[in-house]
Amino acid sequence: MDKNSDFKIRAVVHAAIEPWVPSPMPGVDRRMLDRIGDEVARATSIVRYAPGSAFSAHTHTGGEEYLVLSGVFQDEHGDFPVGSYVRNPPQSSHTPSASEGATILVKLWQFDLDDRTAVTHYTTDMSPEPAAERPGVSIIPLHKDANETVRIEVWAPGTEIRIQAHKGLEVFVLEGSFTEADELFEVDSWLRLPADEGFAATAGPVGTRVWIKSDHLAGPITSPITSTEKT
Repeated sequence: MDKNSDFKIRAVVHAAIEPWVPSPMPGVDRRMLDRIGDEVARATSIVRYAPGSAFSAHTHTGGEEYLVLSGVFQDEHGDFPVGSYVRNPPQSSHTPSASEGATILVKLWQFDLDDRTAVTHYTTDMSPEPAAERPGVSIIPLHKDANETVRIEVWAPGTEIRIQAHKGLEVFVLEGSFTEADELFEVDSWLRLPADEGFAATAGPVGTRVWIKSDHLAGPITSPITSTEKT
């Protein structure tokens, strides 16, 4: 299937009002944000694991990146509570589960296929640092390489946000709200802008905490050829 698969145009999903779509595994449901492919796919999704649910062991041929939104996500490498940010590079494998339930924001098949760098951050233990020359903005850096920058940004109430001259931008609301282009973005809302389309927003009355990925959409868009990947 294709969903928001044209990366040259603006895409928006207010996921909190979207239906949950069952995955092939009992107790694991998804809200899809963008997707190219069926069960093996380049995908950005919110995935909900019911208590006691699990996915069978699989290899992430194109890599996996996720942020835990609620509960505790688990695999043989450990327990990952709310706020955990994990990058499992191409060719990594695991058997995910959630004994008490969990919800994650997950991106599949969006790595440089030669990347072998694993990353784990527990963002609840990290303090945002004031952003240089951006009043009202603090940042928790998560990952940066030649292909992309990933971070959490915290915007003070009413702060005007401008992000220009980027090479692609995704913004996902974790807390609070913001307005952009006269549209309200609340928790679990997602916005993707193509390269060089300016972002101008205003943080909501209680402030905003967002996950941001930037500078990753100017080159060719990769998608799976063959893999055993599932999520």
